[in-house]
Amino acid sequence: MRHKLTHFLRTRIERVFPEQRVFLRSDTDTRFIRLTPTTQAIAVGGSAMVLGWTILASAILLMSGLGAGNLRDQAQREQMLYEDRLNALSVERDARAADASAAHDRFTLALAEISEMQTRLLESEERRKELETGIATLRATLRTAMAERDVQAGEAERLAATLAETADTAAPDMRRMAELEETVDFLNTALSGTAETRDEIVASTAEARQMLDDMEFERELIEERNDRIFRQLEEAVSMSLAPLDEMFQSAGLPADQIIETVRRGYSGQGGPLTPLSVPEGDPAAPETLRANQILERLDELNLYRIAVQKAPFAEPVKGTFRFTSGFGPRRDPFNGSRRQHNGVDFAAAHGAPIYATADGVVTKAGWASGYGRIIKIRHDFGIETYYAHLARFRVEVGDRVSRGDRIGDMGNSGRSTGTHLHYEVRVGGKPINPMKYIKAARDVF
Repeated sequence: MRHKLTHFLRTRIERVFPEQRVFLRSDTDTRFIRLTPTTQAIAVGGSAMVLGWTILASAILLMSGLGAGNLRDQAQREQMLYEDRLNALSVERDARAADASAAHDRFTLALAEISEMQTRLLESEERRKELETGIATLRATLRTAMAERDVQAGEAERLAATLAETADTAAPDMRRMAELEETVDFLNTALSGTAETRDEIVASTAEARQMLDDMEFERELIEERNDRIFRQLEEAVSMSLAPLDEMFQSAGLPADQIIETVRRGYSGQGGPLTPLSVPEGDPAAPETLRANQILERLDELNLYRIAVQKAPFAEPVKGTFRFTSGFGPRRDPFNGSRRQHNGVDFAAAHGAPIYATADGVVTKAGWASGYGRIIKIRHDFGIETYYAHLARFRVEVGDRVSRGDRIGDMGNSGRSTGTHLHYEVRVGGKPINPMKYIKAARDVF
């Protein structure tokens, strides 16, 4: 069977490729090369394989070149779109920063107006008390003058009755008449003095009543002005508290608990605002109750301002920068696997200043695996912030820093692909998206 198959193949090859001879002729000799069918078949097969491999390799290279070109163009387009998006975000950030600065200026102006209104309110309250004291004094004087007038009127009536009785019982002798004339002169003098005193008392009474009316009118004007000042103060305080309360809610912080915590540990300059005192046994005036309510709201506003300094609402990088990576799952830049990114990356020039985002105490300023040079700051309310991949430290462990203090320089230490800051916020040890705090503060400041 094998022999027959071999014979069949040889026969088919000889039919397709008959034996060929290639003659090589020179001047003195003639030679030939004998090409058997098998040799021709092998040569043709080898040439076909070489040709096929050449065509296949060319096609593969061509397809690879076209695919690489498309991928490169697509990568360039995506990079351009990414850069355009980053530029747009940078412009939006600058616009928001300008709006935040304007809002902060308005907030400062409102606080100044509130302080001025509070001073005017206290002055009005003192003026009102003085007017009330003056009115009470005038009323007492008026009552005394009216009592004296009644006494003088009674004395005049008594003297007149005495004169009438004397006239009825007078004797015709001259000595008695002289005595009567002297008595009459005395009575006339007394009556004249009494009339003058009465006129003076009437004039003083009219003047006191006019002054009382003027003071009553002035008191009404003061009450109206105080009511207007109260309304302006209440509106200003409400307008100032509303965005702060919304900012804490947007950041996921319980505003009531935060304010109570700040109140218990209050350590600001000046102490809390003290309500207006009310004497024991006296019912509190409506103005006093209203003023105390405004003072309580101002105290709450002051506590909010303290809490803002203690929570990481500020940005750790100022000036020109861009966001290169957000919070959440992402593709690892080293091995391409999906991993959780617990912070936000800010890219800027090497050595760019890094600032503390809230008041706190430095708990670490050293090297950590993956993070490189890192600073950890412990804040109030169980909050901690991380600043990683730094090039230089400007604080030490145990230092107390305030919001906006420079704590280090941006670098490329640790597991990093380039100069940037890796910024984290942790609450109770759990990573939280830092942009919740930053975006919440942009709407207020």
